[in-house]
Amino acid sequence: MGSNGSRYTPGRVLVIVAHPDDIEFGSAGTIARWVRDGAAVRYVLCTSGQVGIKDPNVSLEEAAEIREREQTAAAKVTGVDDVVYLRHQDGILENTMDLRRELVREIRRFRPEVLIAGDPTAFFVGESYINHPDHRAAAGAALDAVFPAAGMPALFRELEAEGLEAHETRKVYVTTWQQPDTWVDISETIDVKIAALKEHRSQMGDWDPTDRIRNWAAERAKGMELDYVEAYKVITLKSDEDWQRCKGYVLPGHCEEPETEQEALTGSAR
Repeated sequence: MGSNGSRYTPGRVLVIVAHPDDIEFGSAGTIARWVRDGAAVRYVLCTSGQVGIKDPNVSLEEAAEIREREQTAAAKVTGVDDVVYLRHQDGILENTMDLRRELVREIRRFRPEVLIAGDPTAFFVGESYINHPDHRAAAGAALDAVFPAAGMPALFRELEAEGLEAHETRKVYVTTWQQPDTWVDISETIDVKIAALKEHRSQMGDWDPTDRIRNWAAERAKGMELDYVEAYKVITLKSDEDWQRCKGYVLPGHCEEPETEQEALTGSAR
C-alpha cells in the first residue's frame, strides 16, 4: 500500500543493510509480500555481525559463520535465496569510497527497480535507543551508491570490465520511524516476518519477539483500516514513463525513442 492506498509490486528489489537481522526487524514483511507477488529479491549485507555475539569464547570468525548461517536461513523463510555478504568489520563500518564502489557494483549487477535502505539521518529512535553507527554508515553508502553513482557511466568505469553498465533505480524505500509517507500492508506476512526474525537465534536468546513485532506494526497502522504495516520514506528517481521505456538503462541505444505522442505520454515504446 502506498500513500494513495494502491498495491505496488516491483520486479526486482535490492536490500542493503549493515547487519544480519536488520532486514527482519525493518522490512521482511514487505519483502515477503513482494516475493509472493513475484518480485526477485537480493540481500546485500555490509558486515556479518561479527561483534554481535557477546561471548568471549566465540571468535569473530566463528561469530561471522553463525550469523551468516542465521541470515541465510532467515532469508529463505522470507522466500529469498540470494544473499551477498561483503564481510566488512562489524562495529566500525564507515561510508567510504571503497564501500560505495562495492555497492555500485551490486546495484549494477542486479539492476533493481527498487532499493531498500535505512535512514542515515536517524540518530535517536525513541527515548532509549541511539541508532547504531553501522546502520547510519550502511544507509548513507547505499543512498550515495544508488544516486547518482550507479547511474553515471563515467564513474567507476573499471566496473565495465566486469560487464556492468550504469543503472538508474526507479524507487528507493527508506525504512524509517520518522515522518514516513508510504505504508506497506504486511497483515498477510507478519507471521513470516516473525518466523524469519526467530532464525537469528544468537540474537533472540530466550526472547520471543512476537508480541513486540506485532505491537510495533500495529502502532504504525493506527488510523488506517489495516492491522499491520511497515513504514517508509519513498524517493521516486525515475518517472513511470522513463522506467517503462528504459528499465534503468542510461546509455544511448538502450531506450527506444517514442514514435507517437501516445507512446511519449505513456512510456509504451519499450
